[in-house]
Amino acid sequence: MPRTDPEGHGPVRYGPPLPADGLPVPPELSAVLAAAASRAEGEPVGGGPALRAAACGYWERRGLPTAPDRVVAAPGAPALLLALTAALGGDVLAPRPCTAWWTPYARLLGRPVYHVATPVECGGVPDPYALLETVRRVRAEGGDPRLLVLSVADDPTATVAPPEFLHETVEAAAGEGLHLVSDETWRDTLHDPQETVLLSPAEMLPGKVTVVTDLAGGLLPPGWPAAVARFPASAAGDGLRARVLDVLTALDACVAAPVAVAAGHVLGEPGPVTARRSAAARLHGRVAAAAHAAVVAGGALARPPRAGRHLYVDLGPLRAALGAQGVSDAQELEDFLTARLGMPAPGGHRFGDDLQALRVRLCTGPLLGASEEERAECLRSPDPLELPHVRRALIQLRSVFDDLRDAQRWEPPR
Repeated sequence: MPRTDPEGHGPVRYGPPLPADGLPVPPELSAVLAAAASRAEGEPVGGGPALRAAACGYWERRGLPTAPDRVVAAPGAPALLLALTAALGGDVLAPRPCTAWWTPYARLLGRPVYHVATPVECGGVPDPYALLETVRRVRAEGGDPRLLVLSVADDPTATVAPPEFLHETVEAAAGEGLHLVSDETWRDTLHDPQETVLLSPAEMLPGKVTVVTDLAGGLLPPGWPAAVARFPASAAGDGLRARVLDVLTALDACVAAPVAVAAGHVLGEPGPVTARRSAAARLHGRVAAAAHAAVVAGGALARPPRAGRHLYVDLGPLRAALGAQGVSDAQELEDFLTARLGMPAPGGHRFGDDLQALRVRLCTGPLLGASEEERAECLRSPDPLELPHVRRALIQLRSVFDDLRDAQRWEPPR
């Protein structure tokens, strides 16, 4: 009988972390944190004036004018989404697949989560017609959908939603009275910013969208948790922000004071910060493109990665070869590939996908080397794909998928 709940890996107790960049912390940023380490006073709930002002400048440079009284900071985006879900009430809608940490917080609050199919072009944003049908069905069954969470630069699919498609989905959500939370954690990790157009839903529907950005995406190390939220400039936005602050206060969810200083520094985007961010995005983009070529040549399917430090791979075409290895669902595929590749390969069921679908998220960080020195060398090298340790990692990846492809060819028809 197929498993529906993998043993030992419940939806709340286990979830893959954000794809880390694997690179050393820049010395300048370490110095900023160290200089603030002696601060004895704590950061207030929601963030102090300096941090919120820095967030306003960050969004202003992205075409989203923001006042400090529209901003809330927290120790990571999960705390913000938990508070937003509690404050808004009702049922939650999310694309399938979606970021791993979105749905556990709704479940912790006892809120139903309904996944909506995404289009062929991209992940992160529901198909507008599927969204309308899901809302209709949920309401017909007595549900109360109020919140749609989406991401234009997506984890796990590493795609960027085309603006015209995003507009259709945003209009459909607005027509149904849904509040949108736009997770923009990965917007600063575009592999080719000159060729990729990224628009925020908040530019299209200012009064109905709350923007959430976890700084672990492109600005801070994941071990320094900090995130910021931008609320709509409206009476409804005022009320929502106040309720979110109530929840964060009850949780005592404050950004650590030294981390708040570091967060304000990177949100200010001085030259060294933007240069390092751009270099890291280019590096991961090149490695992701090479990994994509390897898995596609091996017979798997994957959308070309456009942002982030990961790609989402569908091994459905290799099902027969995997079945001969005892792999029949995403949990078994996760175990199989993690062992074969020597790196984490979380299955699609971690991201709200069907357990029976043979999909995994692969990250580029582990392909950069085993030591801090090797990973730092990748950042300095004009051709990181030619570094011996990167070549070995990509050859290992390619060989695993090539072996499956060759086994698939010899698998007798069933």
